[in-house]
Amino acid sequence: MKVILTEKVPTLGNIGEIVNVSNGHARNFLVPNGLAMVADEGNQRLLAAQQKSLAKKIQAQKDAALELKKKIEGTTLELIKKVGASGKLFGTVTNAELSKELENKGFHVERRLIHLESPIKGLGTFNAKAKLFADVEATFKVKVAIDPKQAEELKKAQEEALKASEARKKAAAEAKAAGETATPAAEMTEEQRLKAEVDKLLRS
Repeated sequence: MKVILTEKVPTLGNIGEIVNVSNGHARNFLVPNGLAMVADEGNQRLLAAQQKSLAKKIQAQKDAALELKKKIEGTTLELIKKVGASGKLFGTVTNAELSKELENKGFHVERRLIHLESPIKGLGTFNAKAKLFADVEATFKVKVAIDPKQAEELKKAQEEALKASEARKKAAAEAKAAGETATPAAEMTEEQRLKAEVDKLLRS
């Protein structure tokens, strides 16, 4: 059922917006509590006639949204995550998580109002938007960094791989000097691949 919101309703929308809701939610909660009216032709005409009286209320909500935009604009949310061997996160950063992080900074933004250019599945800095009102958007950044403990573990693994590589190189050189077969190139290539992956994770 389509209804016209006559008040701002969290999770649904702002005053004056037409939204789809279940019949039960509309008839049992929204309409009886004066939060909305059924979006039939008669009520839409009524809303148009009431626009003047609603204008102050709408402007007040817009002003609040603009004030919130000033505070959020340019903010960077920093998330600490663990990653897999490929550099990908275990799961995707969710809007609910970003909403909670904004709340921790004192900004109440519903998760439905947050939009990402693309899903966040790896380390790095990403752009995000919060649609605070019909034509009011705040942009902020989301920085995803590797968990320090995991970074330390990867660093140690890198050092161990480097030591092992040096030991194999030394053994290969000694074997070559003694006329024996050198360490297979494929084995060295695998070590180099591991080192490259660890380097990439630590630099992110």
